[in-house]
Amino acid sequence: MNNEKPLSGFRILDVTNVLSGPFCGYQLGLLGAEIIKVEAPDGDLARQLGANSNWNDARMGISFLAQNAGKRSISIDLKNSDGKKVFRDLLKTSDALIENFRPGVMDRLGFNFEACCEIKEPLVYCAISGFGQEGPLKNNPAYDQIIQGFSGVMDITGDQTTPPYRVGYPIADTIGGLTAALAVSAALHQKTSQHIDVSMLESILTTMGWAVSNLLMQHTEPSRVGNENLTSAPSGAFHTQDGLINIAANQDRQWDQLTEVLAARNLKNDPRYLTRELRKLNRYELKLDIEKVLSTKKTADWLSLLNAANIPSGPILSVREAIELEQIKDREFTQTLRQKNPSNEIDVVTNGFLLDGQRLVPQSRVESLGESTDSVLSDLGYDHKQIRKLKNSGAIK
Repeated sequence: MNNEKPLSGFRILDVTNVLSGPFCGYQLGLLGAEIIKVEAPDGDLARQLGANSNWNDARMGISFLAQNAGKRSISIDLKNSDGKKVFRDLLKTSDALIENFRPGVMDRLGFNFEACCEIKEPLVYCAISGFGQEGPLKNNPAYDQIIQGFSGVMDITGDQTTPPYRVGYPIADTIGGLTAALAVSAALHQKTSQHIDVSMLESILTTMGWAVSNLLMQHTEPSRVGNENLTSAPSGAFHTQDGLINIAANQDRQWDQLTEVLAARNLKNDPRYLTRELRKLNRYELKLDIEKVLSTKKTADWLSLLNAANIPSGPILSVREAIELEQIKDREFTQTLRQKNPSNEIDVVTNGFLLDGQRLVPQSRVESLGESTDSVLSDLGYDHKQIRKLKNSGAIK
């Protein structure tokens, strides 16, 4: 593997908070970019969020630790005139800026795209927001759950007996962050000034596959179908003797193999299930018939038989069980970082791919608020006297 990562040599200012923006910056840092996290004097709100209240009080909450390894933290008051000057000096040395304020905030601070390009050219400027920088909803406040509701994600999650449900993690924030990271990575290599306007709503709609495509092309309204897969049957979660198992026999060949493993030739020859379309039409009867057979053995026994027959299947695990899989451990998906604060060690996740067979890992630990303020300013040519004066004026922390 080439030891130089794809984004090595690029400096990115991460002027973001909580999740979508910090997640974007974290992914770009894993790819080799130098990430300077610019925080307000009271810090990123995520520093106060997480399951450990003592760490929250120390402004090193788990929500912050999870997205900010490898970044240098500098605290600047962007409303302070001296702070603005510091930021302009920092911008002159940077290749990209990412921000996730509501539209208009950076304009009011004097650092919109046009203003920043007057300071540094070329510059990639990425603005992440709930609905985008234009349109009738642009000024609406937007957290992850709000976007899940707007996008239809909640409306198609659950089944006919349940109300709409939110997905169990902040999917809109993280998909918005990944979208931004993809766009910034591409733009950096064009070496021209570019304005990237990331909408979390559009980002999540882009990933909704058949739900959106069937509506656009066939005018078929998506509905809540629980664990069923509308594109195929049998495909979903099935009860066994001791729990649930996922089975996806989406192809005719897999259906034939499944009936062999189940020793259920009667199902293969049943007129209701002779074709793919018939199996979809009669999916709920088929599910009950399959579960009658599955109830005779435990999940682990069925998994062994199904995998041996090359039928897509798997258990339904808890998050703990997923993280503890040998598959995850062998690929070093999680990494242990040595810390000064709030603990000697923390474990963080990385990303979803290997590069030339190697795991991309954070280049350094998670920093305390403003930990690199002095060193970053020294790199810019500020001396100790100037830095002390800036701290006394409240421009930096």
